[in-house]
Order: sequence, then structure tokens, then C-alpha cells
Amino acid sequence: MNARARAEAIKRKAHELGFLACGVAQAGFLEEEAPRLERWLRQGRHGSMGYMERHFDLRLDPTKLMPGARSVISLAVNYFSPPRQQDPEAPKLSTYAYGRDYHKVVKQRLKPLMAYIVEHFGEVELRAFVDSAPVLEKAWAERAGLGWRGKHTNVIRQGAGSWFFLCELITDLELAPDAPATDHCGTCRRCIDACPTEAITPYGVDGARCISHLTIELKEAVPEEFTGKLAGWAFGCDICQQVCPWNRFATPHAEPQFAPRPEVMALTKEEWHGLTEVVFDRLFEGSAVKRTKYSGLRRNLDFLRRTED
Repeated sequence: MNARARAEAIKRKAHELGFLACGVAQAGFLEEEAPRLERWLRQGRHGSMGYMERHFDLRLDPTKLMPGARSVISLAVNYFSPPRQQDPEAPKLSTYAYGRDYHKVVKQRLKPLMAYIVEHFGEVELRAFVDSAPVLEKAWAERAGLGWRGKHTNVIRQGAGSWFFLCELITDLELAPDAPATDHCGTCRRCIDACPTEAITPYGVDGARCISHLTIELKEAVPEEFTGKLAGWAFGCDICQQVCPWNRFATPHAEPQFAPRPEVMALTKEEWHGLTEVVFDRLFEGSAVKRTKYSGLRRNLDFLRRTED
């Protein structure tokens, strides 16, 4: 097989395994991304995410992560499942957090694809990344043709929307690259206008103002300037995706492990605010919500009750 045939075979297998999309980019230095990342960091828009300042060179060049890398295989995994909380006044979690932690699910999904590549193309070097290493996954998804970065900076795919996780396989296997995706946001600014904390500018997000950062990454108290602006979100935020016109094309996922847990969806507003650590550990075992720990979720719930009731 030549590089084109190998790439097409991998994409077919990825489709068989249930991936929403698969594309290929040539591994190398992300020249256009470097000044963008440097400017974002210099302006302090990474908020309290100090780890974003580390491994700057690794983030921009996968060949430094894996010497000899030739190709970046970018993949998307659908997680769209509109939550249906029984109490409309209950605090909200970002959609991806209602089911099992996606890091674990997506890593398992990648294993048979990696096995297929080794079986069909010999002793190739492969490394899998699921939002857990200094890899600029949005840039690679864009380069690999999966979609374009919208004005809210999430990757949007024509005909599918943006409700998907990204992951990558970096390999020394030579594969024919795909054409980069083109922008289709046009003059739309719904995500910008809908953000309660004014965190979004066209094609940029101020992490220090983003509700997802405030409720997950931030370890200190939520600043008082955001009083009444969290819009009921206790962990993460989906507003910019909910208002995006492209998400009218989103279809529900078929992954049982991403399904919202019925007991969580049944919690009333009062039950959320009365949540104990014992109940938290039981309800969110294996969930991404564990990232903020009980203390972080309790802080967010208390802030909501104090400032938004």
C-alpha cells in the first residue's frame, strides 16, 4: 500500500469502530499556532491553568513528543446526548460529564484501531493522546480536515456540529494528509452574544472568564464579579455549543458509557444543594466530575445558591 491507501484503510476502520470522523495531518511544527499560543499566554487568558505555560515546544511540535513521527491521525468521538434533568431549576453539568469519564472510554476505543494499524502495517510506532498531554488537539483536528475552529474556539464539523471529543494517534507511519478544513462561521456571533461572562471574542476565549474554567480549573473562590453570571452551571458550561446553529445537525451518540446516569438526572435543586461527600462519591464514581472533587463542586453549588437564588 502507498501512503494514500494506508490512510484510507485507517479511516475506514475508524468508521467501523464508531468514530465520528478521522483525518490525517503531516507531523511537524505548528508554525501558525506558535504566535497565537504565545500571545494567549502572555495576555493571561489561560487563567489559573499554569500547566499551559509548560512544554511550549512540545505543544507545537509532535516530533518532539515522539521523535521520528510522520503523521498525526486525528479522530472525533460523538458524545451528544441532550440532558433531560427532571428539575429544570437544578444546577447543571456540562453534557460530557453526565456519563463515564471520556478519557477512559476514548482510550479503550482507540485500542482496536491501534491493533489494526500494527497488524496491517507492521512494527510501527504509535502513541495515543486523549486530552492528557501537551498536544494542541484543535489545531490538529483542523489540519486533518475534521472541522474548523469556530468563534468559540471549539472545533465544528459540517453536518455534525461540535459535540465531540478529540483524540490523536501520533505515528512514524507515512500517511497521505487531508486538506485542512475551512471556516464556515460567517457573520454569526451567537456564541459571543450568549456568553454570560463575556469570555468569548471572535476566535478567542479568555479562560479566566470562562464558566468552565471558573467551575473546574479554578482552585480558589469564584470571584465576586461573576455573581449572578454562572447561569446555573455547577460544572462546566455548554452555552456556546447550545446556541451554535451548526449543532442542529448533531445526532445522539451510541456509546452506553456516555449515557446520563438516571439518578443524577433525577436530583432536584434542593437535593443538589444538600449533596454530601458520601453521595457525591457514589453518584460520580468514574465520572469527569471527580476532577473538581467534592470540595470544588460544593464551592460551586454554594456560590450558585448564594448569588443566584
